[in-house]
Amino acid sequence: MHQHTPRRPRLLSRRSWPEARFLADVLRTETVGGGLLLLGAVLALIWANSPWRAGYTELSRWVPWPGGAGLHLDLDLRTWAADGLLAIFFFVVGLELKREFVAGDLRDPRRAALPVIAALGGMVAPALIYLAVTLSAGGTGLRGWAIPTATDIAFALAVLAVISSHLPQGLRAFLLTLAVVDDLFAITIIAIFYTAGFQPLPLLAALLPIAAFGLLVQRRRTWWWALIPLAVTAWALVHTSGVHAT
Repeated sequence: MHQHTPRRPRLLSRRSWPEARFLADVLRTETVGGGLLLLGAVLALIWANSPWRAGYTELSRWVPWPGGAGLHLDLDLRTWAADGLLAIFFFVVGLELKREFVAGDLRDPRRAALPVIAALGGMVAPALIYLAVTLSAGGTGLRGWAIPTATDIAFALAVLAVISSHLPQGLRAFLLTLAVVDDLFAITIIAIFYTAGFQPLPLLAALLPIAAFGLLVQRRRTWWWALIPLAVTAWALVHTSGVHAT
């Protein structure tokens, strides 16, 4: 008798309708944001290369809160964007990625493994090429081996949001996972190998607001307003420790 062989799930196959609808709604709402990000990048490039580029440099070096040196928060506008706003961006993207792994189609380890392995390969290969080129040129600058490992996730997701309607649903989930995992690994490398002036006590203290944040989220009670000061406290302590706060 002919035995029925169950079909193996494919990563880029058509997704189930609830997950496809959720992912489509998320990407659709991000289309405007992605377009604004790309427009802002173009305007910044024009401004930074125009006769008025001195004003661009002065604005990026402006310190909004010069009295925050005690917690190392006397940061210029450029650093606030890189360490502050990017942390919020990663939090939002991390929520989307978590949903894919917990309740979405990527909860199947066989589906989730491919973009994770691809992200690791996308980090290791550029680093090896960098080391090979640097060694052949005399070995100067070996410390920069981690520079080509990171993907600019903000621009990757902006482009993904703009062209989302022209991509298969499974491919969008794959690219989302690839970009986020790649950048998270790259940030881990920065934290481990490129942290200057590491202070362990603030980093250990950051575990307290992070634990309280997780406890409140798990209880799903009405104390949602307490999550914001807990998140800000955790961010400030991690930044004070010397580790990249993202």
